[in-house]
Amino acid sequence: MIAVAMSGGVDSSATAVLLKERGEEIVGLSMQLWRDNGRCCSLDDLWDARRVATQLGIPYYVLNLEKDFEKTVVAPFVETYLRGETPSPCINCNNYVKFHHLVEKAAGIGADRVATGHYARVRFDETMGRWLLLRGKDRKKDQSYFLFGLTQEQLSKTVFPLGELTKPEVREIARRAGLPTAEKAESQEICFVEGRSYADFVEEYAKGQRNQSPMSRGQIVMENGEVVGQHAGIHRFTVGQRKGLVATGKPQYVVKIEPEFNRIVIGEDPQKRRFAIRDHNWIAIEKLTDPIRCEVQIRNRFEPKPASVALVDGNVTVEFDEPQRAITPGQGAVFYRDDVVVGGGWIKN
Repeated sequence: MIAVAMSGGVDSSATAVLLKERGEEIVGLSMQLWRDNGRCCSLDDLWDARRVATQLGIPYYVLNLEKDFEKTVVAPFVETYLRGETPSPCINCNNYVKFHHLVEKAAGIGADRVATGHYARVRFDETMGRWLLLRGKDRKKDQSYFLFGLTQEQLSKTVFPLGELTKPEVREIARRAGLPTAEKAESQEICFVEGRSYADFVEEYAKGQRNQSPMSRGQIVMENGEVVGQHAGIHRFTVGQRKGLVATGKPQYVVKIEPEFNRIVIGEDPQKRRFAIRDHNWIAIEKLTDPIRCEVQIRNRFEPKPASVALVDGNVTVEFDEPQRAITPGQGAVFYRDDVVVGGGWIKN
């Protein structure tokens, strides 16, 4: 039996349709994640998922994972901004909530595999003896970047039915099945922040949890230390940012955030070739021993660039062939060989 993660959107709905058409025994699971404003499986989304499950005639359950979501996604999102980095909460959600709990809960109801509506592919390579994660066929919708933290065990139990399809093909499947979610629009924002700025969310959450405000004013300085302005909190800035800075007569960018001094450092467009990562996860290889050549993606909307990945003084280090701008601490760095995800990790300061 396959447990289908049903978010109430068109992708997960079409996933359920495809698996049922293949003759698979399936059950729908939705995750209730966030109680405040936003669209993390809102009541409307859960209702849509239930309607689809009813129409398909499959069992349907809702898992309350609010505490886990807050602990492993929302709180780290806020903490990351407060220490001067830029978070990627969708990766944490996949790593620590969706796949971790989905596999566990699915096994509890007798399902030996789980399926999601991600645009990615998974296959077993007999020569390597490893499960591989690959990009989705639709490069515009590919979500493998957000899945680099999946383990071999999780990949062995995961099915991505949309991996070979394009978004228009998926919508057509939903239309053909007469699903109420066929024309449902997609959210382009971080779901639990939707409708607010990231900075506003960080401030609201910090006040509510700590009874303190992160809006501590500090200095904006040039790289030579010259003070050129004031800021209203480091959580309002990210490396590479150009907007919202002081006027100096020429374009300026955030080149460094120094939380220990509550200071924003600005200068010319920040470009560099080399950086280290933390908390790495390997998929196509067991571990890194010798340097490898691959293409590295350093944020969601970034075309991977050629680089070497090696162990340097015990740290996994990436060196691009050409300098890249805005290599931002806190973001994921994912290593590709063609469509195969070799592994990935988090960019360090």
